[in-house]
Amino acid sequence: MFSALSDSLDKTFRNLRGVGKISDSNIADALREIRLSLLEADVEFGVAKDFIAAIKEKAMGAEVLKSIKPGEQIVKIFHDELAELLGGDQVGLDLTPPARILLCGLNGAGKTTTAAKLALRLKNEGQQPLLVAIDLYRPAAIDQLATLGKQAGVPVYTPEASESDVVKVAREALAWADTQKHGVIIFDTAGRQEIDERLVEELKRLHEFVQPRETLLVADAATGQQAVSVAQHFDDAVGITGIVLTKLDGDARGGAALSMRAVTGKPIKYVGEGEKIDQLFEFHPGRMADRILGMGDVVSMVEQVASKIDEKDAMKSIQRLSEGKFDFYDFLDQMKMIQKLGDMKGLMSLMPGFNKIKKQLPDAAFDPKRMKRTEAIVLSMTPDERRRPEIIKASRRQRIAAGSGTKLVEVNQLLKQFGEMRKMMRSPKKMKGMMKQMGGLGGMPGMGGGGMGDLGDLMKGFKGKFPF
Repeated sequence: MFSALSDSLDKTFRNLRGVGKISDSNIADALREIRLSLLEADVEFGVAKDFIAAIKEKAMGAEVLKSIKPGEQIVKIFHDELAELLGGDQVGLDLTPPARILLCGLNGAGKTTTAAKLALRLKNEGQQPLLVAIDLYRPAAIDQLATLGKQAGVPVYTPEASESDVVKVAREALAWADTQKHGVIIFDTAGRQEIDERLVEELKRLHEFVQPRETLLVADAATGQQAVSVAQHFDDAVGITGIVLTKLDGDARGGAALSMRAVTGKPIKYVGEGEKIDQLFEFHPGRMADRILGMGDVVSMVEQVASKIDEKDAMKSIQRLSEGKFDFYDFLDQMKMIQKLGDMKGLMSLMPGFNKIKKQLPDAAFDPKRMKRTEAIVLSMTPDERRRPEIIKASRRQRIAAGSGTKLVEVNQLLKQFGEMRKMMRSPKKMKGMMKQMGGLGGMPGMGGGGMGDLGDLMKGFKGKFPF
């Protein structure tokens, strides 16, 4: 998401930073390139035009033109305006009792999955959510929500298959909710391929009856130019209070995120990145502006890691690393922690500068199947072999390959890389450098503070040494 826009803006600002003195001509050229970048990213024309005008007004100020680093000043102006365009400060949900949330949007936007993701998130935050399946046109949606609700451990109200009156279902659902312990009720409504009058009228009747605190528009990040009309139609019909952008991990150009917020004036409250039920995150405009400008989002990365990694386990691993103690048992623990993190490519994309070096990484760098094969090799070792890898000679290697269903060359490669990694970790100087690089993770359990360092140098140091 935003990768094409990020690459284009990076080139523009790199050229701007290299100019010794900023002139009207420099600024005009840069703004022209920025405008084209925004339009290519599917940002609505009027939004792009107003955005460029706001930057131009501030970039032409005397303080900028006379500053020591005017190029850097203009980048900061762009960042601040972008964060403002995306919504300024993060906006949470209104959960004042009776807390009811109505999800609406086009068919295929991901409403049902988002309903379950939101329920799980609220549950993890200490709320007691309930889910109501009210998509009466797609029976599979009711079954899907029931299944996802079970995964999330959240009760789900499912209507009769023959029911067709959404208000009647909502009334019965509220009566059912009174028999359950709850604090929040989430209604998953029907969608359409196109917005039509029937859908609008049905939503209006349902909205009027439910009287939700929050009416969230669930929109596919790949919607493009259509995003503006979709957002306006739903806002006019039921008065949306916020937006949830789904499929943010895809290859969409990202203009929907910029356009919908500007056109409706309603905040983007959450973003969905990935298919797993726990992959719904708060939307922070400033952090997203950082990501678009290639500055990464270390805070979000740390939050995601901290929510999935046990602090005691992390401390134990780091302690053994720092002492130069590392065997295949430790290696298995590390792999389990990495597997808990889910999509590693998505997580790594939050690191500053990752977009610049991702093309240098091999295609299999984030392949979960490769990790499974590696795990199978380690599990085929005896306890003594895991503790003392140096005893694994030719005959043992052949046995391990046969036992794990892999090739001998894969076993040899793993042992070679493990040996190099172990050697590096036993070198105080190299370990100090590595821990210094990793120190920028700040809030990650067991990590110290400090700057992020140069990601490119860190990746070069790891290249060929880590078997997964």
